[in-house]
Amino acid sequence: MKSDLVAGIDSSTQSTKVVVCDADTGEIVRTGRASHPEGTEVAPAAWWDAFREATDGLLDGVGAIGIGGQQHGMVTLDEAGEVVRPALLWNDTRSAKAAEDLGGELGAENWAKSVGSLPVASFTVTKLRWMAENEPELADRVARVLLPHDWLTWRLLGQDAEPVTDRGDASGTGYFSPSTGTYRQDLLAHAFGGRTPELPKVIGPAETAGHTPDGILVSAGTGDNMAAALGLELVPGDVVVSLGTSGTVFGVSETASADSSGIVAGFADATGRFLPLACTLNAARVLTATSAMLGVELAEFDKLALAAAPGSGGLTFLPYLDGERTPNLPDAKGTLFGLNRANMTPENLARAAVEGMLCGLAAGLDALVEQGLEVRRVLLIGGGAQSAAVRAVAPIVFGVPVVIPEVAEYVAVGAARQAAWALASSTEPPRWQEDHGYTPLEPTEADRAEGHRIQQRHLEARELGHGISAKPKED
Repeated sequence: MKSDLVAGIDSSTQSTKVVVCDADTGEIVRTGRASHPEGTEVAPAAWWDAFREATDGLLDGVGAIGIGGQQHGMVTLDEAGEVVRPALLWNDTRSAKAAEDLGGELGAENWAKSVGSLPVASFTVTKLRWMAENEPELADRVARVLLPHDWLTWRLLGQDAEPVTDRGDASGTGYFSPSTGTYRQDLLAHAFGGRTPELPKVIGPAETAGHTPDGILVSAGTGDNMAAALGLELVPGDVVVSLGTSGTVFGVSETASADSSGIVAGFADATGRFLPLACTLNAARVLTATSAMLGVELAEFDKLALAAAPGSGGLTFLPYLDGERTPNLPDAKGTLFGLNRANMTPENLARAAVEGMLCGLAAGLDALVEQGLEVRRVLLIGGGAQSAAVRAVAPIVFGVPVVIPEVAEYVAVGAARQAAWALASSTEPPRWQEDHGYTPLEPTEADRAEGHRIQQRHLEARELGHGISAKPKED
């Protein structure tokens, strides 16, 4: 008998979040949450403990489970299936030098052609290089390498099961080719000092990983960005701008991307298509840091920013408060340009912070367009999307209609939608939102012209401060 309920798990850096949904409509009927330990390396057992806590009492009547997990993390297992060392998470930067070395050894063009992305410190391949160089005795014990969502799926199925993954999460390792759908064992061996540990089997988007000892179907699972895209039911032309601690810009595409500049990561998605993605280091924290400097709460910060005219009176803020990834300026600092007595007001500073943050995301959007991505509208999500000032300025800076989806745990919802897809054994995932009810924020021609001027000033300030120039969008 077919179950009416499916569960989606978001095993993120900070917590495990659970949604139990109606398999036919997507209506959320139950939720749960449990925290993860802090730090950039974590014992995987902590994720399992959080999963059990978050799902306690929630899985009655659930027919299928899907897991969306934080991308890139490195879980190493020995021959007996025991964890060799704590998992290194995506935000562990000890492998930055390894990323630089790997990029130099094989060249940017080769990496882009081989796996669609250049190695950065977050990618699994760079963490394996770090381990090979710094913990060779532990590296010698590694018989298998999994991603966080792979490990949780395997733990759900029982450790006698064959570990599996999906092409979406695998595409963030640095040793999987999204364009061919195959592992690059040569890149794995090159990074890991000649070692070739086993990797999880890559299964299709609607395939079943197996069943729990209780008989619940477990879907393939995927990475967090891929699950969010699935939860938002993206179609070509939709581009997500997510404003969390960091910022991400991504959309679904029918063709693989390969950006040798390293700005765009050429990921696969969770449906059989592709998910080119650009990331910035400075997003919602720009707003909180600027409001703290002004000595106001976020609600008052919004009022200040909305009281200023577009363009902030000529004040331009490069908000590289934690360095930056787009553009690649890891050691940069935040900078204000164009100060004069007339524009030195709290209102202009607040607005300049919003405009500067969004210009960073717009640079990522432009990079996706250069990779051939179609952009009909932007879906603005994440904590920063709740800012009234951000909502007002985003259509001006992006120059396309902007919609604000309702607040939801889209990674968990996407994982649940994948579980419903596997449970139904259908060719396409279920449509849970036939009419999203989004009301677009439409930019006027005057808005687009002003947005062009704002971005032009941002580019000029970046060239002045950091020597990096770029061609702005045409009017």
